[in-house]
Amino acid sequence: MNDAVDVSAADGDASREIKILGVFVLVFLGLFFLPVGVPRFDNALKEGLELTKWYAREHVLLCLVPALFIAGGISAFVNQASVMRYLGPKANKALAYGVASVSGTILAVCSCTVLPLFGGIWTRGAGLGPATAFLYSGPAINVLAIVMTARILGMELGVARAIGAVVFSVIVGLAMHLVFRREEQAKADALAEMPGVEARRSLWQNGLFFAAMVGVLVFANWSKPVETTGLWATIFAWKWPVTGAFAAGLAAALGGWYGFRWGGLTLAAAPVAALSFLFPHQPLIAFLAGCAGLVALCARTPGEGREWLDATWTLGKQIFPLLIGGVFVSGMLLGRPGHEGVIPSGWISQSVGGNSFLANFTASVVGAFMYFATLTEVPILQGLLGSGMGKGPALALLLAGPALSLPAMLVLRSIMGMKKTVVYVSLVIVMATITGLLYGALWK
Repeated sequence: MNDAVDVSAADGDASREIKILGVFVLVFLGLFFLPVGVPRFDNALKEGLELTKWYAREHVLLCLVPALFIAGGISAFVNQASVMRYLGPKANKALAYGVASVSGTILAVCSCTVLPLFGGIWTRGAGLGPATAFLYSGPAINVLAIVMTARILGMELGVARAIGAVVFSVIVGLAMHLVFRREEQAKADALAEMPGVEARRSLWQNGLFFAAMVGVLVFANWSKPVETTGLWATIFAWKWPVTGAFAAGLAAALGGWYGFRWGGLTLAAAPVAALSFLFPHQPLIAFLAGCAGLVALCARTPGEGREWLDATWTLGKQIFPLLIGGVFVSGMLLGRPGHEGVIPSGWISQSVGGNSFLANFTASVVGAFMYFATLTEVPILQGLLGSGMGKGPALALLLAGPALSLPAMLVLRSIMGMKKTVVYVSLVIVMATITGLLYGALWK
């Protein structure tokens, strides 16, 4: 018996060593044949670094950090029973999918920023269907982006994008639920057997707390509109005062309902106010001071405050490295808008003309893997349409692009596993392709 165990262990060790050797060989061959000096490769490497630098400057501090705090707050403060009641596998389907499918009208986020929020509700017991509906709708149903699409690319394309995004989110969620219904049932049964935990705060208190954090996320990232007058321009002009008002509301909630000391909140708020006054044209300085103050407050607040910080840090360690690596690879392969990566942009332009199945499928796949920051897909499409892109492929790219990206796929794999990620990505690509075909046939 012992001999059999020893042989089995030896076989396992040998297999593991062979795998390690295989990795070493692949890395060596990759370095040995690395095409350094080839202009396209060198430029692609530069594009990868440029896109990563841009992402770090424009999205990490204002988008990702607040989203991580929101997700950590969901894990620390939201009662699991509440998530199960409204978004769980056995929740009312009309309510669950209705809330999830229109969440993008509130969250003006990209495909990467929505990931911590998805991870937060998923780990707290949300059903796979409503959670993936929220995952898709968060970046896809962006009111400002849809308005820009209608004004710049045409009313019919803007309306088609709005309707398609809402319908997509529901269909994707329902399809994910049906494909993995057995796992969902097992998850629901397991959570149902867990003892209930009494909520420490009322639903409206938690609602206002998270509304304040979402307000900070949304208005801190409010993009400058094309037109200099009108509602969107007015909001942009007042974005930082409005962000500050939401931050003040967050501080009030922390002091009144979450056990944070008022003295500590005052000490944390004082530098933020001073820096806002001293550097009015560099609001990021005050924003960073506010984030640092919140971290310090959480670290010094035992119980829920420390749990909030721990949950936020855990998500950050899981998500941030994959996002940065994914953005770099995406930049190398596809470049930035107006710049070449490894894959020539001319190939893409030539492949998306007309309304063939291949053109729509290519647009869907390119959109799914390319990283689009919020609103950047509109000027990119404007250029592609001017180069001969068909209207069907344009809609396919609009429906697949903002909701997916290579960095997002890498993070999703770490959150919900390879199988679910592949099914989710495949559903979005297939549905975008079919919708593009139908739209292109109707609007020639």
